[in-house]
Formats: sequence, C-alpha cells, structure tokens
Amino acid sequence: MEIDLWVLALLTGVGFVAGFVDSLAGGGALLALPALMLAGLDPVSALATNKLQGSFGTASATHTFWKKGLLRPLDHVTEIVPVFVAAALGVLAVSYVPTQLLQEAMPVLLVLVAIYFALSPKLSAGMFPIAVFSFCVAPMLGFYDGVFGPGTGSFFMLALVGFFGLGIIEATARTKLLNFTSNIAALLMFMLGGKIVWVVGLCMGVAQIAGAQLGARVAIANGARVIRPLLVMVCVGMAVRLWWAG
Repeated sequence: MEIDLWVLALLTGVGFVAGFVDSLAGGGALLALPALMLAGLDPVSALATNKLQGSFGTASATHTFWKKGLLRPLDHVTEIVPVFVAAALGVLAVSYVPTQLLQEAMPVLLVLVAIYFALSPKLSAGMFPIAVFSFCVAPMLGFYDGVFGPGTGSFFMLALVGFFGLGIIEATARTKLLNFTSNIAALLMFMLGGKIVWVVGLCMGVAQIAGAQLGARVAIANGARVIRPLLVMVCVGMAVRLWWAG
C-alpha cells in the first residue's frame, strides 16, 4: 500500500514515543498499533507491521539492560522457549479470526487494558514461585502478544513485580527480553504471511531504537511510575478514536 510522506513522518514519531514508553513500563503498542490502523492499515497488516517496528525497540532496550549488567539472557531460557512457542501459536490463531472481528475487538480490548492499568490492585510481593511465571504466566502472555499485543510488556512487568516479588528494574529488564522474544516469534510468523508494510515498519523501527535507548536509561535511573496514568489516557483515547473512525 502507498503511504503519504507526512503520514510516514507522523508514524516515525509515534515509533520514537512508543519505544520510549515501552522501555519504561511496556505498552508502546498502545500507541503504535492504533496509529497504524488510523493510517489505513487493515488489522492484520497493522499487527504484523507493529511486530516489525516493536522488535527494534525491544531489542535495543534488551541490549541496554544487558550491557549495564542488569540482564543475563541465558539465565532465562526456561522462559524464552515457552514464550516463543506460545507467541507463534498466537499468530496462527489470528490467521483464523475474520478481519472485521479484529477491527471491532481491538477498541474493546484497548479499553479493557486501560481499566486493568487504572484499577489493578497492589499485590503482595512474592505470592507465587517464579516457576509458575516461567511455565504458566509467561507463555499465556506470549500467546496474547501473538494474538493482539498491546500492554504485553506492562502485563509482564506487573506480574513479575506484583505476583513474583522482583524489583522494578530487574522486572523491567526481564520484561524487555521476553517481549523481544514474543515479538520475534510473531514477526517470523507474520513474514510468512506477507502482511508486513516494510517501509512503515522499518522507519518506525529506527525511531524505536532511539526512543528505547532513552527510555531504558530513564527506567534504570528513575523507574516507571509516571507512565501508568499516561498509558491509561492514551489507551482510552485511541480506543475512542478507533470507534469513531469505524
């Protein structure tokens, strides 16, 4: 499909902001995915292109945490493998969902995610052993990322902090690794389907790198408390805009 240069420029800017937000608290796709749909991409192409651009940001943030000594990817193989497989299966599930259904479901899912961010209780740290995360929660979130995606990083982080007792920085670092894993698995599956708009995805991806680098450094220094209300507002606003556009 053809994209006007000014639309491409706007989407590139969205990629930068999404990379910054995603590195802090997850949820960058709450910006990128609705923006892609508002630019005229059908739901499946928007999901596919979002995985391409998002992979740049999560890879960049993961690398930053690794270089800072806050992440050792080989220590998390028992989480990486289930997440990869589950995300790939999630993309296969998308292929059997009618496009119109996705178009109608996305605003609803965005509102539900916003409600979760706004109202989720503060949970006692360390409620469950980390093995429950590795073999149950992480694969479920990987599958969700393959099917839909927005909010996956935030769900990873909230689960790791609230249910499993990790510190905010450690949880953010592990979240980036697992979100990168699910993004790559989904991206590979979407590549086989030929639904990626490459020019848009690559331009947004380069901007994602810059935003993710900045966001990862802010996260390491300050944490992510200011992002949660922003995610709620953006999520609701984009959902309303999609309903209006539909």
